[in-house]
Amino acid sequence: MESWKSHVRAELFHRDSRQKDPFSGLFDKVSRLEEMLDFHIKLWQGSSKENGSSKCPDKGGTLYLRVNEVEFLNQQLKQKISDLTSNIYLKEAELQYCHSQVARYRTEAVLLAQGASCLKSDLEEYEYQLECQSKELSALRLEHNTLREELAATKHQKEQLLDRWLEEKKEEAERINKHNATQERWQRLAGRLKKRYRGRSRPTPCAANSSSDIKPTEPEI
Repeated sequence: MESWKSHVRAELFHRDSRQKDPFSGLFDKVSRLEEMLDFHIKLWQGSSKENGSSKCPDKGGTLYLRVNEVEFLNQQLKQKISDLTSNIYLKEAELQYCHSQVARYRTEAVLLAQGASCLKSDLEEYEYQLECQSKELSALRLEHNTLREELAATKHQKEQLLDRWLEEKKEEAERINKHNATQERWQRLAGRLKKRYRGRSRPTPCAANSSSDIKPTEPEI
């Protein structure tokens, strides 16, 4: 059943694609059929008047054939009108379906447009955040380079101060060594002087006997 409807729908679409107005062909056919029916009815009425009411209605068989022809054409017209009416109803149903599809697609298009707008705003926000992060990264890189330069300068200054401190410590050690050597020499000299003074201050055996006559002399420094 669905395949039959799809086939009819496809045929109607194909037919309507060749027409400017989808219903113009149907209305033209109905008009032509009505004109043909009116023409046959007038022809039958005219033939009836010409033959007269007293004459045999089927004189020569012409009137009978015409009546049958009119009835046959009338049945055909009724059948065609019924078919056209069914086609019109089917076309209206198809149009309603198309309108519903258009409404659905329009709603989907609106939703997609809203989604695209949201995605566009999100994309713009992400681009702004990326730009801000790029600027921050550039600033951090510049600061990092500055800190590296300062660190290198500080390290060089530290090395210079360390070399100067080592040099000063070396000089101070040399001064201390010189001072210690001087102190040691002075201590040695003082020890010698003390020994010499003690040696001179002791009395000799001869001098002990004549101690009363000879006065002690002060040691020379």
